[in-house]
Amino acid sequence: MKNNINNFMSRAIELSVESVRSKGGPFGCVIVKNNEIIAEGSNKVTIINDPTAHAEIVTIRKACKALNNFNLEGTEMYTSCEPCPMCLSAIYWSHIDKIYYSNTRLDAAKIGFDDNYIYNELSKQLSERKIPMQQLYQEDAIKVFKEWELKLDKTKY
Repeated sequence: MKNNINNFMSRAIELSVESVRSKGGPFGCVIVKNNEIIAEGSNKVTIINDPTAHAEIVTIRKACKALNNFNLEGTEMYTSCEPCPMCLSAIYWSHIDKIYYSNTRLDAAKIGFDDNYIYNELSKQLSERKIPMQQLYQEDAIKVFKEWELKLDKTKY
């Protein structure tokens, strides 16, 4: 098994190298199920002008498509860098079992990918955050939540 872990992490790092050389960011990722890679991806933010196209998000999308399921229980992620807050949230939402990573978020910050301000923002009260948030029409929107709550044939996630 250790040899496979090495192979999976090596592939994630290889994808990060390929990404840098093709004008993407320095991040690569693979998702593994039953000891086989089911999806792989790299950072595409600047290539497709999508700030959410981090390697982990790209790979999660491919894995969901490959398994035809939004729930990735039973999978593991190998990523060339510790996931940012957005990617970490997506990993939790997709129910990936375990994350292996190489570089840390501090390593990433040293080359201009600093996520610490996002971590700091998340710990603040809404009124203290850099981007203002204002609640509107909650009375109308809550009706949809009540409908969902009573729905008998919903797909839970």
